[in-house]
Amino acid sequence: STTLATLLKKLDSSLNILMVERLDQVAAESTDGWNNAGTGHAGYCELNYTPQGADGNVAIERALTINANYEISQQLWSSLVESGDLPSPDQFINSTPHISFVWGKENVEFLRKRYEKLKDHHLFADIEYSEDTQTLTEWMPLVMGERADGEPVAATRVAYGADVDFGSLTRNMVASLEKQNDFDLRLGHEVTALKKNGGNNWHVTIKNRSTGKKEAITAGFVFLGAG
Repeated sequence: STTLATLLKKLDSSLNILMVERLDQVAAESTDGWNNAGTGHAGYCELNYTPQGADGNVAIERALTINANYEISQQLWSSLVESGDLPSPDQFINSTPHISFVWGKENVEFLRKRYEKLKDHHLFADIEYSEDTQTLTEWMPLVMGERADGEPVAATRVAYGADVDFGSLTRNMVASLEKQNDFDLRLGHEVTALKKNGGNNWHVTIKNRSTGKKEAITAGFVFLGAG
């Protein structure tokens, strides 16, 4: 919701935007840093983005698309830092390696196939792969300290991955939006009714969770940002 509002305001600063949040603060649920993996969903380490079919083939198309989109997100954040809409990057994004670790013969074979396909694409050209226990111990000593001797293990690593605090990122974007004209944030409110009239407008009913007071709003466009 916050990213969309930010983009819309950049495209047309005259837009009148109302953001409704049922909690008493923004980004307190799945977006919050304590509740989010923070990988930026770059596709470097998320194995579910590269499923293996019944024929043994590993599909990488989804990982490529997600990684390319993540690069666009980073470009957006950079531009917002330059324009003063976001603070110093170290307040919401920091460098950290992205590692995928597997154990067991079948999983090791899967990871090897995944690596072989990804490394040939320019977006993943710097991905590393190893089955060497000494190398893996250097990459992740705490994890390797618990492994059984002789158990097949493997890992891939992208050294320049990032950890994103999406909670901080979102709260800073909202703070910037609140400084602009025609932007209103209603905390502690929830949507109780949503109905489109005969024209192109929506009738939205919101309720103050503290007082129980309801308010009717007419909107030309409604975006549901509840992930």
